[in-house]
Amino acid sequence: MTKKIFISFCLIWLAVWPMPMSHPQAAPYFHDVGTTHRAKNEIYYLAEGGIVLGSVSGYFYPSKHVTRAEAAAIIGRTLNFDGKQRDTRFKDVGKGNFASGYIQEAAERNIISGYKDGTFRPNQLVTRGEMALLINRAYSLGGTTRSTAVQQLKIKGIAEGKADGTFGEDEPIIRADFAVFVARAINPQYRVNGGELTPIGQAVVNASSLNVRRGPSMSYSAVSLLYKGQSVDILHIVGNWAYIRASDLEGFVSRSYLSAKGASQPDAGDALSNYVKTQTIIIDPGHGGNDPGATANGLVEKNINLNVALKVKSLFEGTGFNIALTREKDVFIPLSERVSFAKEKGGNVFVSIHTNAGGGTGTETYYYSAAATNPYVEQSKKLAQCIQKRLVAAWDAVDRGTKRGNLHVLRENSMPAALVELGFIDRKEDAQKLGSSYWQEQAAKAIYLGILDYYASETGLNFQPLYDRVQ
Repeated sequence: MTKKIFISFCLIWLAVWPMPMSHPQAAPYFHDVGTTHRAKNEIYYLAEGGIVLGSVSGYFYPSKHVTRAEAAAIIGRTLNFDGKQRDTRFKDVGKGNFASGYIQEAAERNIISGYKDGTFRPNQLVTRGEMALLINRAYSLGGTTRSTAVQQLKIKGIAEGKADGTFGEDEPIIRADFAVFVARAINPQYRVNGGELTPIGQAVVNASSLNVRRGPSMSYSAVSLLYKGQSVDILHIVGNWAYIRASDLEGFVSRSYLSAKGASQPDAGDALSNYVKTQTIIIDPGHGGNDPGATANGLVEKNINLNVALKVKSLFEGTGFNIALTREKDVFIPLSERVSFAKEKGGNVFVSIHTNAGGGTGTETYYYSAAATNPYVEQSKKLAQCIQKRLVAAWDAVDRGTKRGNLHVLRENSMPAALVELGFIDRKEDAQKLGSSYWQEQAAKAIYLGILDYYASETGLNFQPLYDRVQ
């Protein structure tokens, strides 16, 4: 049975912050970015999308200077780069560098470059002039030199000069200013003059329904829906996302579900394949090592949790989804490290697997319901409901429902997260299934299908090819 562990400090990484002139502002979530901070809106906007991160103690450090590695990571996240750590072309950026994947892809796309000696100098500070060039290259704004890049940022309402009338091209840029410039670059609603844009093209929605989101990723909340055949003006492009206008509505939509007017529609299978490659699923087998969890009827919870988790991983292999387990053997992993692992992997969904105890029977699934720490309340609830429904059907189990739970791996996470209690280890009828390889496989299939149900509901994509793998 999962332990209800309460931690005295909050691990705060991401926060929802409303768009200008939309909803009332929420309380700040970084200790050093309060309601009066000049960059609060932009910082929290980027944090909602996982583009900027805070420290483990909940600080953003807005006055800290930005390094070249950090700049590559921030820009890369806006453009939906994979970010997976890997070898690079630079002799001073190894696979172990947190930003290695972002640095390599940014270099491949000529957004950022190294030096003649073959180094990248990841810890070197970025100047304001370099920042202007990076933003121009990343979002195709047109500036090719520092001076023309700065000029483009000013023209488009992305940047202003300093109080002394200069831009300070040679001065190191701080995190607050970098966040402001990036937020304005990707979302015109944050620009100084409203960022009036001229359409660069027109398109037609080719999905049955399409979410319009606040930012260029699935991490951002949906603000409206478009429907198949509806025409939109494309105002600018951020990676795989288009910032569009339809009547009086503006926001981001995935480019996979837009067709140029008169163009043939892309194959639905291609759209699914392209989408799942952007998604990382974290499976968390509860307990482990010197923490056995609950024990009864000759069974040990940690072993059941791991067996089911490994079966879930096996089901997702070959689907295109990225899948990662917090542990793949019998080792102890602290709760905080499980959460950190999920964030470091860029998780989009987190599912923790546990086994219950206490004399009851049946299956129940938990989600955290306070947005002050994990802002994905509605998504977490939906994820929990999808998994719960599948498990109850697969095991013909007593439905104990979807419940709110103040559990560390749910509360401190920064993505849709659910924790499932498969059954009661101290109940003979439940234990017979918990200890059975066949029923463990059925539980794994239910979790797999429940996650697909969640994604199908969120995206409107046809996941039938992935359903067919197990049905």
